[in-house]
Amino acid sequence: MNLSGMIKPSVKNMPPSGIRKYFDLLNEMKDAISLGIGEPDFVTPWSIREAGIYSLERGHTHYSSNAGFVELRRQIAKYVKRKYDVEYDAEKGVIVTVGASEGIDLALRALVGPGDEVIIPEPSFVAYKGCTTFTGATPVAIELKAEDEFRLKPEQLESALTPRTKVVILPFPNNPTGAIMTADDLQKIVDVVKDRELVVISDEIYAELTYGKKHVSFASFPEVKDKTILINGFSKAFAMTGWRIGYACADPVLIEAMNKIHQYAIMCSPTTAQYAASEAISNGDDEVDAMVREYNRRRRVMVDGFRKAGLDCFEPRGAFYVFPCIRSTGLSSDEFCERLLKEEKVLTVPGSAFGDCGEGFIRATYANSHENIVEAMKRINRFVRSLK
Repeated sequence: MNLSGMIKPSVKNMPPSGIRKYFDLLNEMKDAISLGIGEPDFVTPWSIREAGIYSLERGHTHYSSNAGFVELRRQIAKYVKRKYDVEYDAEKGVIVTVGASEGIDLALRALVGPGDEVIIPEPSFVAYKGCTTFTGATPVAIELKAEDEFRLKPEQLESALTPRTKVVILPFPNNPTGAIMTADDLQKIVDVVKDRELVVISDEIYAELTYGKKHVSFASFPEVKDKTILINGFSKAFAMTGWRIGYACADPVLIEAMNKIHQYAIMCSPTTAQYAASEAISNGDDEVDAMVREYNRRRRVMVDGFRKAGLDCFEPRGAFYVFPCIRSTGLSSDEFCERLLKEEKVLTVPGSAFGDCGEGFIRATYANSHENIVEAMKRINRFVRSLK
């Protein structure tokens, strides 16, 4: 039997993540410094871990309701109101997901299929294009530019819209660039989409990780709240990547459709993680603030380090990544990253992994210790000087 022939073309033809091979190389090296993994280097705060442990000790090991424990959904609704001034019905407008990634997948599967188009500003999170393609819909990329501080411009969006556009993804704060959108920036996007028959998936997983400006949620604009699916979670802000817990907030009509897919495919999110998330969202603000202060310190070291190495480097205002331009070296993004890893044992990620327009850039994360970042920047400076 030809098993390969049984695989759907959309799956077979999807290339593997452009990041994977670098982690495979990293595993073969000693004394390498990884600036590649997009997760906090902090351990989940103790009070959050303790809440998960205590839930197990009490024997809370059964399914929750499909959409998640109602008490957690109420806490999420309160949190979103407190942080972003957006109100949702906790019982009908919130769903607890297996990470923010499942929320994105559920939203796309509920909304699009063959013949539909999904607009994806790039560079951006690799899963957007893959999840769109797996639905049978067509991803339509918009190139975000360094000269625009990697913000989505309204004229770009306007020109990309067609009668087939059904979803627009807003990936801010952005992975991999660290770009943010201000209230004024978002208002211009609101003006473009408010009267159109489309839904906006606003991925705000890095909302708490901003520097200098407070995050503004796209869903906070009344004109577009009903057509916005707010995606967020606990992985980045609360250092809970391995717990796999996130959430989506939206109009009950949209949440009902997403929950229908969720209940057939997943049943419910892990209950232990839900108890931990409840503690995080209720009492974790001080821990998050401390992590943000440390990220900000590292951010400044890394931006300064790339600039001293002679590489143009946009200053990120969100997430925990920098996205320097390496075109001046004459190397492709892939060549730069592969040689840097082999010659100086520093792992970074090619910008091309986040869309074709990422070519000429690399992504480096400052979710690593201050000491490792200082040493990595010394090695990168040495590597760039060796190319001249």
